[in-house]
Amino acid sequence: MKVIKNSLAKGDNVYLRGFGSFIVKRRAEKTGRNISKNTTVIIPAHHVPAFKPAKTFTDKVKKSVKAS
Repeated sequence: MKVIKNSLAKGDNVYLRGFGSFIVKRRAEKTGRNISKNTTVIIPAHHVPAFKPAKTFTDKVKKSVKAS
């Protein structure tokens, strides 16, 4: 897990065959609202970690959940 965290922190993606991919996604700048003060806030562009499961992993989970 340390290797995955360090790789994502550097901006590198991690691919685990048969399990899935840990990737870094870029979120664009957007406008948000502070409801309590009724003001507009600019949320700057930033990066977030994401996980995309492999198809074989997803299929196996679907089959095991149906069986139980």
